[in-house]
Amino acid sequence: MFEFDQYLGFLAFLTILTIGFWLMMFLLLFVVPYWLGGNLIELWKERREAKRAKREA
Repeated sequence: MFEFDQYLGFLAFLTILTIGFWLMMFLLLFVVPYWLGGNLIELWKERREAKRAKREA
């Protein structure tokens, strides 16, 4: 079957694969939507301030 060093290599591979999978899930489900939402809110605020400045001028 497996020798001990092959078994450790397989476990290391599975660990790295699992960490990469959950990191990708975290990035796609939390970080990217947070980043996009923040950018959209800031863009909206800038446009609102520009409209307000144009009205007052």
